[in-house]
Amino acid sequence: MDDSSPFTAPAQPTATRPLLGQTILVVEDSRYACDAIRLMCLHSGARIRRADCLKSARRHLQIYRPSVILVDMGLPDGSGADLIAELAMTTPRIGAILGMSGDDNSETLATEVGADGFLAKPLNSLSYFQSSILNCLPEDRRPCTLHAVQDEVICPDPMAYQDDMAHIADVLAGPNDHRSLDYAAQFLRGVARNAEDTVLAEAAQQLAASRAAGMPITALTAQVAGIVQARLEQREAI
Repeated sequence: MDDSSPFTAPAQPTATRPLLGQTILVVEDSRYACDAIRLMCLHSGARIRRADCLKSARRHLQIYRPSVILVDMGLPDGSGADLIAELAMTTPRIGAILGMSGDDNSETLATEVGADGFLAKPLNSLSYFQSSILNCLPEDRRPCTLHAVQDEVICPDPMAYQDDMAHIADVLAGPNDHRSLDYAAQFLRGVARNAEDTVLAEAAQQLAASRAAGMPITALTAQVAGIVQARLEQREAI
């Protein structure tokens, strides 16, 4: 099934809904980041489908072909770069393939493996989201003008952030092997930056830096786990 075909997406884009007719598959493990993208798709006229890991994304792609795919570069079961490389070589090709990350160095990697574009996190600007995708689409899939579109700041549901805290609490409660700790630090650094949670973002950054330098991390891991638990207690208070 091809969700980008004219039979499944007959609607034509307009200046106020420039992504009308597009089906966007978002490969993203953060519910908070995904909620921001969901709201941007809603404002832009696009349909959204979500996969939270590489395995789930590949299951989606066996059933249908989206017109746009957004791939987070750091996923729980591997690197988004691997999926982008696969998709870049697939025929027929998805109309627009974009990498996503809060790590500036990831843009070069995404481009090298075949991405058409890149979305830098945190994602909260509607015009940035729309223009980044439109610039990667074939010309016949774009509206004639975007002049009527005004930028908006998108604010995801705070409860989605709490869901991310519950997810990473489960990761930290499991075996503290190198892979899981690297994933936890990367995940928390990105989602905390998105939510402007400076305390957690800095703690996650310290954990990531200590891991990279081969330094002791027991105390830092406990500190991060404590901050995550505090965020979950805030949810209980709500």
